[in-house]
Amino acid sequence: MSKRSRILGLVYALTCSFFVASITPVHASAKPAELKLASASALVVDTRKGKTLYAKNPNKVVPIASVTKLMTALVVLDAKQNLNEVITVDKRDRDTLKNTHSRIRFGTQITRHDALLLALMSSENRMASALARHYPGGKSAFVKAMNRKAKSLGMKNTRFSDSTGLSTHNVSTANDLAKLVKAAYQKPLIRQFTQTESHEMRFKNPAYALQFVNTNPLVRNDNWNVRLSKTGFTDEAGRCLVMRAQPGGKNDLTIVLLDSVGKRTPVGDANRIRQWVEGGKPAAVPSVARR
Repeated sequence: MSKRSRILGLVYALTCSFFVASITPVHASAKPAELKLASASALVVDTRKGKTLYAKNPNKVVPIASVTKLMTALVVLDAKQNLNEVITVDKRDRDTLKNTHSRIRFGTQITRHDALLLALMSSENRMASALARHYPGGKSAFVKAMNRKAKSLGMKNTRFSDSTGLSTHNVSTANDLAKLVKAAYQKPLIRQFTQTESHEMRFKNPAYALQFVNTNPLVRNDNWNVRLSKTGFTDEAGRCLVMRAQPGGKNDLTIVLLDSVGKRTPVGDANRIRQWVEGGKPAAVPSVARR
């Protein structure tokens, strides 16, 4: 090789090195600030790598309220029942545990598909109850199927006693619920329904219409890219939120937040997690939200 060729090769290599260096993003070298959350139990997983990024009491067994409805949806879909079949809501679907209110009238007829949408998106208890009641063998058989499914998923510390989550005997752990989120994510309909921001349901028999909204406000935040989620609340369970999301289109996270105080606290914790994962300093937990 001639001297001139060697010089040109060296210049080319240096130029390329400079170009690559100039477009390589600069990452913060500082360690993320310590993460403090209001939720009594929490888990954050890098979904793609299957790596736990943060855990707080991940094996503590606690009531899970309406997070239960993810399992309800799994059992309904696994049974391969006709989603276009019309089912009826009646007085047997009344909440006798917590006496919660529902706008769904007794005698309302609705397809199984639409009942599943309302159970997942707006956490409608009467819909979750009706879905279980119209399962082969009724509610008792449905609950048995829920527990069998939990066992098959390796959810060793999980027990179900009803399809709505109103029972305090519906218990699980953050680790177990991460497994539930993973299984539920495999069902396109569950992903679709839990991402739905709002929906006007027009009932035909009797004829009336109601507007429903998603119980997780983060689904209305495009920058969060929520792929699947479910909220829950009872006095015993506190505020709960499980979801899979890709905030900012970057990190693919599975987040489980259980037992917090205050309606907006799970959202606050989710934002603290995002700040922490992205290398920033998370906002402090307000004193009123601390357990």
